[in-house]
Amino acid sequence: MKKLISLTILPALFLFVLVSCQDDFLDGPAQGVLSEAVLNNQNGVEASLIAAYSMLDGFPGGGWAAGGSNSVLGSMASDDAYKGSEPGDQQPMTDVELYQWATQGTDNYMADKWRVVYRSVNRANSTLNLLNGLEEGGISASDRQRIEGEVRFLRAHYHFEGYKVWENIPYYTEVDEDFRKGNSEPALPLIIADMQAAINLLPIDQNSIGRVTQWTAKAYLGKLQVWAGDYAGAKATLDDVVNNGPYELRECFHDPFTAGADENGSETVLAFQASTNDGTTNGENGNRNDRLNFPHGGSPFGCCGFHQPSQNLVNAHKVDASGLPFLDGSFNNSDVEVSTPVDPRLDWNVGRDDVPFLDWGLHTPNWIRDRAWAGPYSPKKHIYEQGSDARSSVGWNNAHLSSQNTHLLRYADVLLLLAEAEVELSNLDRAREIVNEIRTRAGNCAQGPEEGPIEVAISDPSITWATYQIGTYDDPWTDQGAARAAVRMERRLELAMEGHRFFDLRRWGIAEQVLNQYISVEQTRRQYLTAAAPYTERHNIYPLPTVQIELATVDGEQRLVQNPGW
Repeated sequence: MKKLISLTILPALFLFVLVSCQDDFLDGPAQGVLSEAVLNNQNGVEASLIAAYSMLDGFPGGGWAAGGSNSVLGSMASDDAYKGSEPGDQQPMTDVELYQWATQGTDNYMADKWRVVYRSVNRANSTLNLLNGLEEGGISASDRQRIEGEVRFLRAHYHFEGYKVWENIPYYTEVDEDFRKGNSEPALPLIIADMQAAINLLPIDQNSIGRVTQWTAKAYLGKLQVWAGDYAGAKATLDDVVNNGPYELRECFHDPFTAGADENGSETVLAFQASTNDGTTNGENGNRNDRLNFPHGGSPFGCCGFHQPSQNLVNAHKVDASGLPFLDGSFNNSDVEVSTPVDPRLDWNVGRDDVPFLDWGLHTPNWIRDRAWAGPYSPKKHIYEQGSDARSSVGWNNAHLSSQNTHLLRYADVLLLLAEAEVELSNLDRAREIVNEIRTRAGNCAQGPEEGPIEVAISDPSITWATYQIGTYDDPWTDQGAARAAVRMERRLELAMEGHRFFDLRRWGIAEQVLNQYISVEQTRRQYLTAAAPYTERHNIYPLPTVQIELATVDGEQRLVQNPGW
């Protein structure tokens, strides 16, 4: 059991109290409520803080679209993935994919995500209020500072989750008493301010695995600065992280996506610390909100076949004679075959027929729920190895619940954000060096044969299912547009199926162009995509949930204003 997650069920313990059948129970305090008196000590504050951390995966309280991995709103809405599964199952996911976001189902999905975002924010603010209520001497100055730093970080992160989806959101602090708050004030500067405050409060390192540090906050601040278009600020922040921080790329691309003692390695910046077989009755601390995203049918997992990689994503892994990607989009002119030279990351990102699926054996056609509907590929990147002890022993279809961490920010992402800033600042060759570092690591290992080790050299003669090849950009970059395209492609290949793609396309201002072109081709492969609505400017921000607009209406005044076009 992971040290951090071991306390996530603590607040729930207070809910299971027996209520007397006598009338005088009405005179006592409400049962099942955590009173301030109970928590008014350092242990109580620490337990409240852990409860705030536990929301990093979007559970409890969220539906499938509320997961911290953003597999629905950040991946299925992009050119990385189809909804998958079969027609009719989780129709709102299909509506997200088809850009039909005004349906009742997608409104419910938005409500799920909103509820999780602000339940998470509330846990952070409640912790800060508890901390502020502790008398001097009840906690050391260093612990007080550390906890405030962790809370400010989490509050910023959870608001940023909402910002990525809706942009125009209310920002809540510990002093807010009325939840019916408007969304007219820009949120991103407030998020950045909280993160900067966290940097000043957090320690350099922590004793407990999974807790954020000053370096975590600096890396995250650099990400926020890139989003804000403050490329000079982002470069200064991320240069510090790269030159002086504790992070480095793991030897193998797949290393961060394994379960076990080494999973919180040098590439992990922020991750949900999943836990199984820890005493919960239904595996609640596992990766619950991503449990549908496993191969279906005849696979060892038995269900459910959602979040299937797109043909476009598979084809994007093609490389030319120099081992470089096709930046002009011509990769999609034909589909990948065994003889097609491909980036070895393809078979870490995607499950393909006749290719070993980690150590689970060969992927076969009967692993797919409905090939005619959603294609021949399975999600693979976040699946645990059979040889690990990550699988839950309890819960519905327990093969889907594991203790494998979900990365929310990893060092490869940080490096590519720095490369992006360098391009925008016209430091093109520094950006090239960073991209080459990522590509060099990608060539260290590839999916190996089912009877052998998973990590093998890409030249291993036992690899008969693919032609792996990868190269680096050896000529100086002199054209900013070409450099920008190379960095953006590298983000797609490196971060595929991790929930970033839609948000990247949107913030780059190219979502309308890329996604309409994607749909025009993919609807010839997946017939149901002919029902997709044209992607227009209004799709750059998701609609706010109707119920929240209604709840924030006071005396006829709508304090929450719906996003444009919805």
